[in-house]
Amino acid sequence: DRVIESLPPIQMLPRLERQAVNYVAEHAAAAKAGKPFFLYIPLTSPHTPILPTPEWQGKSGLGAYGDFVMQTDAVVGKILAALDEHGLAANTLVIFTADNGCSPQAGTPALEKQGHFASAEFRGYKADIWEGGHRVPFLARWPDKIKSASTSAQLICHVDLLATCAEILGTPLPANAGEDSVSIFPALLGTDRAPLREAVVHHSIHGMFSLRQGPWKLELCPGSGGWAAPLDPAARKAGLSEIQLYNLAADPAESKNVHVENPAVVTRLTALLQRYVADGRSTPGPRQPNDVPIDLLKTKAPTNP
Repeated sequence: DRVIESLPPIQMLPRLERQAVNYVAEHAAAAKAGKPFFLYIPLTSPHTPILPTPEWQGKSGLGAYGDFVMQTDAVVGKILAALDEHGLAANTLVIFTADNGCSPQAGTPALEKQGHFASAEFRGYKADIWEGGHRVPFLARWPDKIKSASTSAQLICHVDLLATCAEILGTPLPANAGEDSVSIFPALLGTDRAPLREAVVHHSIHGMFSLRQGPWKLELCPGSGGWAAPLDPAARKAGLSEIQLYNLAADPAESKNVHVENPAVVTRLTALLQRYVADGRSTPGPRQPNDVPIDLLKTKAPTNP
């Protein structure tokens, strides 16, 4: 029988670190012999509960959240060091990223008073339709393939990891798998010469839709679509438009809604989003069914189960 280990939440991050480092050690010989491994490490940090261990408490000067972020950085460093120690670093692709923007549970007002803006220059935080809710770190290390300190301006999404891994492995995806996934392998290699994907669909915690294409970002809600002010009901009460359009190249902070000045862009992006819904996918291929009915503009009143 399996023994399930019960740990207090504060010990979970150190446990994940130990397990990852041990996994690398246990699979190093096989990897060198031609049997590569795949290791997915969904760290519990810096998500809630925000619990830095005692040796990290007070290290950042930015409260528990800052301490937790520092501990997270150290955990990643330990895993990278394990790859170095076992001679696997050069031919191992490591991707470090996050699933969404910083949660307000981090105490963002207090952080901002101390001069730390977790979303940098971007508007909003986790759950919001704005960039602060969606732009996340994406770091890739693969010394044999990826040029050190290189960057890419490609528009990418986490769903692209499926098609990327499939290309690296030389395994074609079925027509009904990865319908929104585009390989970013050329961006990693630095061989891309054109946009790799047509657009990216965004979705807020309250179900509001957005579409990003090039510098343009269309948002089909009057407020944040999430937790930040103005909430959508308050935005409607204030008379704000149900459509937001921003040119992120000129206005990365999404401070000026320019939908009135650019009706053709609104029409084009709305039509593209509608096509994605109709096709059940945003990549070339046969139409696929959607899992649930899609109401882009949230015209239907919510029903209680």
